[in-house]
Amino acid sequence: MSEQRLVKVELDEKTLVRRNPDVEHERAVAIFDLLEDNHFAPIGDFHGPYSLKLALEEGRLMFQIYDAGETQRLGTIGLAVGPFRRIVKDYFTVCESYFQAIKTASPSQIEAIDMGRRGLHNDGAELLRERLKGKIEIDENTARRLFTLLCVLHIKG
Repeated sequence: MSEQRLVKVELDEKTLVRRNPDVEHERAVAIFDLLEDNHFAPIGDFHGPYSLKLALEEGRLMFQIYDAGETQRLGTIGLAVGPFRRIVKDYFTVCESYFQAIKTASPSQIEAIDMGRRGLHNDGAELLRERLKGKIEIDENTARRLFTLLCVLHIKG
């Protein structure tokens, strides 16, 4: 197993609002899946594995990177959230439609909405990879799971 990976991920509790069970489930699954299989390699002379704390601070998504034991902060990378606003908003809108559809819509309608949801999720993950280029190397699945966590941080009380 590669050492260029995350072994712990936390969301900043100051900015995280506990939400409904669906959102909590998505958060828990994203973190579980992320820890099971990820590629996370900060650019520089660093040796993993790593712990990561994610937070939203003053319009920035903050990646606080620590060694696995969280005894040393290795660095902090901040990304402006502005470029993500539209895609996160669109993603939330489609997710709402999806959760409503699974209650009453036909399987083909649900599938169509789910395809749109997955497409937006892929777009968000790709944007995250682009914005992290030259700072942190991540693979596609890691980007998808981190985008899910970015969305969870965007949910307001």
